Amino acid sequence: MGQTLARATEWTSAASGGRGKLALTPVNESIITKIVEFAEAIPGRHPDCGNLEFIKPLVYTSNLDAKSFGSSGDSYESPEKAKDGNTPLLSVSGGNKISIASIPSLIKVLQLAGEQKTKEARLLLEGNPDPVENILGSTYASTGGDDGTLVRLIDQSKTEDDEHQKAVLKLYISITNLDMELMKLSLQNFSKAFRLTPEEVANEVELLQKYTNARHGKLLEKISYTSKIVFKNGCRAPTLRQLEGEICYLEIVTLEQNEMCVTASTSGYFENEGYNHETAEPNYEKKGEIYKDLKSLLKDASPQFASNLASKEFASETKDTKKQGERRHSSDSDYDGKGKKQSEKRDPDKDQDKKRRAQREKTKKKRKEISMPWKALEMSDDEDDVKKGKKREVKRKDDPDKEKRRKSPEKKHITMGSAKQKSFSGKPKTPMTHKDSDYSDSSSESEEEEEAPDRRQDSGSADLPPEYWQIQKLVKYLKGGNQTATIIALCCLRDFNLSQETCQLAIRNVGGLEVLLNLLDTEDVKCKIGSLKILKEISRNVQIRKSIAELGGLQTMVNILKSPNKDLKCLAAETIANVAKFRRARRVVRQYGGIKKLVSLMDNAPGGKSGDNDELSKDIEVARCGALALWSCSKSTKNKRAMRKAGAIPLLAKLLKSEYESMLVPVIGTLQECASESNYRLAIRTQGMIEDLVANLKSDNLELRMHCASAIFKCAEDEETRNLVRKFNGLQPLVDLLAQSDDKELLAAATGAIWKCAISEENVKMFQKMGVIERLVSLLEDQPEDVLINVVGALSECAKSEENRNTIRTKNGIPPLISQLTGTNHALLVNTTNAIGACARDKDSMPVIDNYDGVRLLWSLLKNNNWQVEASAAWAICPCIENHRDAGEMVRSFVGGLELIVNLLRSEHFEVLAAVCAAIAQIAKDEENLAVITDHNVVPMLSSLTSTKDDLLRRHLAEAIARCCKWGSNRRTFGDKDAVAPLVHYLSSKDEQVHWATTLALNQLSQDPENCITMHREGVVKVLMDMVGSKNYDLQENAAQCLGNIRRLAMCNEKAKYK
Repeated sequence: MGQTLARATEWTSAASGGRGKLALTPVNESIITKIVEFAEAIPGRHPDCGNLEFIKPLVYTSNLDAKSFGSSGDSYESPEKAKDGNTPLLSVSGGNKISIASIPSLIKVLQLAGEQKTKEARLLLEGNPDPVENILGSTYASTGGDDGTLVRLIDQSKTEDDEHQKAVLKLYISITNLDMELMKLSLQNFSKAFRLTPEEVANEVELLQKYTNARHGKLLEKISYTSKIVFKNGCRAPTLRQLEGEICYLEIVTLEQNEMCVTASTSGYFENEGYNHETAEPNYEKKGEIYKDLKSLLKDASPQFASNLASKEFASETKDTKKQGERRHSSDSDYDGKGKKQSEKRDPDKDQDKKRRAQREKTKKKRKEISMPWKALEMSDDEDDVKKGKKREVKRKDDPDKEKRRKSPEKKHITMGSAKQKSFSGKPKTPMTHKDSDYSDSSSESEEEEEAPDRRQDSGSADLPPEYWQIQKLVKYLKGGNQTATIIALCCLRDFNLSQETCQLAIRNVGGLEVLLNLLDTEDVKCKIGSLKILKEISRNVQIRKSIAELGGLQTMVNILKSPNKDLKCLAAETIANVAKFRRARRVVRQYGGIKKLVSLMDNAPGGKSGDNDELSKDIEVARCGALALWSCSKSTKNKRAMRKAGAIPLLAKLLKSEYESMLVPVIGTLQECASESNYRLAIRTQGMIEDLVANLKSDNLELRMHCASAIFKCAEDEETRNLVRKFNGLQPLVDLLAQSDDKELLAAATGAIWKCAISEENVKMFQKMGVIERLVSLLEDQPEDVLINVVGALSECAKSEENRNTIRTKNGIPPLISQLTGTNHALLVNTTNAIGACARDKDSMPVIDNYDGVRLLWSLLKNNNWQVEASAAWAICPCIENHRDAGEMVRSFVGGLELIVNLLRSEHFEVLAAVCAAIAQIAKDEENLAVITDHNVVPMLSSLTSTKDDLLRRHLAEAIARCCKWGSNRRTFGDKDAVAPLVHYLSSKDEQVHWATTLALNQLSQDPENCITMHREGVVKVLMDMVGSKNYDLQENAAQCLGNIRRLAMCNEKAKYK
């Protein structure tokens, strides 16, 4: 069900960055109806699951309210309770927020919805995109592809005699079948759906533009595109909006002078919320229905357009235009340029072959003309002539036939039968001009080599190494020799030191690379193996691997992965691993089905311990090479998804238990690359891979330990994973890795894992016993930024404990932390400010921070261009002001500091606003500073933020307002700026800290009579009466004082009446 909701349904875009809502489309409606029917039939199909309790309740905002369930108030709790005896299986709170924790409760809600059950199900699915995870647990979550969950659960049910577990398994199988049925249904609907193309949009707009002037008879005042930028695919919409299926946006003025903005998408035309000329962007949200053509939309929007459209002149002209278009389309599709029918054309495969050969020749010609490292010598066939300084013309006019033979592909006679008749170009390969709609982004590797310049050198003949001439002669034998000569030449080439760049580039520049790639198309296994062994070595060079990709070598290597010969598969996979270091190459591997074939290489490897016979050793080597190639390919996000769909996760889990270190390195390397995806992290946790990662942390192989630590670093984002690392005793091995201070990559991985594990308080206590704080402080100097980011991040988490803050201070950790504030790395600045802010909570640490100018540096970061740095700096300033002995004077000493922090209230980020409000609350405790920020218009700026619904911002905003009320007429100004009424609604929040800050603000504001009237009108009295009984003493006091101020005003009014 989660797969269908994620992949087959259509969702609207969300302005706040969320997922949005389920679109009102026929496909979505049919899917929701099927899901409702399935849910209502569960008690009949699965009686054992009739009373099943959910692992986590389904919570969403409903159209139903508490009254629909027979309650007279705003809340409702069902008499049926969970197994703990306290939690209701069905509850309603806040008017219409429903929590469902059992199947009978779910059916009851659908029954109460009646004819609106489909809408109710829609709201439930929007609030719970993966309901199966809530119902059955995270083990059953939708991870995409075949993750082996079903097979594992079936095996588990065979070994365990648990009736409940078997019933749950039956239900899960039914849900999986439903998921498949819904996917098929959506696929059928999608295949029948109407799809609009950029060409059709352009034609229709061009036609309508003719009728915006009097010469043709007006239909519209104006129709134009909002953007003049046209992408190669014909779209004018931004790239991110093209992913939503949008093609372009049209500004239209009808004859009634009504302005409208229309979105053209693949599903049709619809009116959006309008075009903003200031931002030069439309409001993308849909308004109204979707039309299959623009004419239909305009007919409904403009009566004059509809009447003029029906005129005979326009109808005749559009009919003629349509016929001409159809005739032109028919001519283009049925005939080629010479008048021959399309069906009589030559074989399309041959046509494609010629294109590929032309590309190959173009590449070779370009290399010969400009790419030779020794191009100044005009390389000839005679070495002696070159050494004498004689130059030969590239084109020999006296012997055109010979020159033709030099430039044309030569025959190679190395195999029997048809292989002898192959040209030098062999089986043509598709060059790197294959179009793809978008690139796969690289998740962990820079793309410097993507645009790396082709390093060349112009040198005299004295600089030519002797290996060059020997390689040139050997390549001649490869081109024209028979099978025996070819094999001997390959063996001789392998005798060279192919790890030297000179030899690598020499092979390429004399045309040897093309020959080696064409040898892969022959039928002789020995030639293929010899060629791949050379390609494997020279493909470590950046320029060579780019040339291999440009010449189409990757496609051939992907095809070799299907070969029954295991040696060939190993060599091909290893070469792919070398070549797929840059984005275009990884894309080609995916496009030509290489991911599935590489995953299948790991399928035959035995798990755990294996025997010593040759066949098993070959299977292990094949799996290792497959994992190595997947490691390189996994640096692409799209390849990660393709690997998951191909079933790579259970295979990686099996190979992770291998005893061979050579196998474990690429397997764990692949896992740590893929761990950046949440689906992989979930699979790693649920399939027991954390225990294996921890076990391999104790290996003697430092590279293996580094990849294990890196995988834990990425996976420890989740709390459950952090607990598992502690459970399997993985913290001590991570701490032991800190001793490897010379290996910076290993140190970065270890400190990163420690940082993420330190997010859990229990792990911090264990780190404290292991002496981690002292070791981390020692790493604060003379380390690369990657290490410093993780070290400082770990210290910021550990510094939440008072004892650890003392340790950091006593070990002189604060000065090197402050020195990091002068850097430019945003991630390092965020972690450093967090660490200093945590240390500033200790009053003994505050003088050290002040002496090293830490507060001034923090204040200067409020001008940083990164909002996260601004927010973290503002948070760190709060405890510095709170614990400083003379905070008021310190703040005033910063020239322009108060104006700077007040101006940050204009930020668009809630995190920055909340942090600044918290800082202002501390600053306003000093009367002189409060007067200064009042002059900087802090009151109206705070008032403008009161409409927020973010609880973090609400809490600190209310506290800042409370502190600012203590100067002059600020209380009255807050009332005049309409800040009082929104504050009253803060009391409906579920956060008790918001309640405390709000009552504090209302208490201060209620000292002004006008504000008391506003509060009473907004119904604050009843809410405050409830809060007077709170267990929080400060909350009680503030609520009571506010009520007292309101009551005193009411008594004064009563007395005034009787006077």
